[in-house]
Amino acid sequence: PEGSLLADSPVAGSVWEVLKAPGETVKAGEPLMILESMKMEIPVLASQDGQLLEHRVKPGSRVTPGQIVSILQPLEP
Repeated sequence: PEGSLLADSPVAGSVWEVLKAPGETVKAGEPLMILESMKMEIPVLASQDGQLLEHRVKPGSRVTPGQIVSILQPLEP
């Protein structure tokens, strides 16, 4: 939806663990999921406070750098 926040993958790898479910409220800097790349765990963080609308990947999914993995709706100030 218009005005949504997009969380993208910073690396190529796979989704190791999804930490937040759609509908949950998240704070800026809070991890949404953990990616695994070259045996390293890389968190995907919320860029600002919002409500998680959906994940576009699931555990085990392969991701590429810049791929949209989650969509958030910003909270009203």
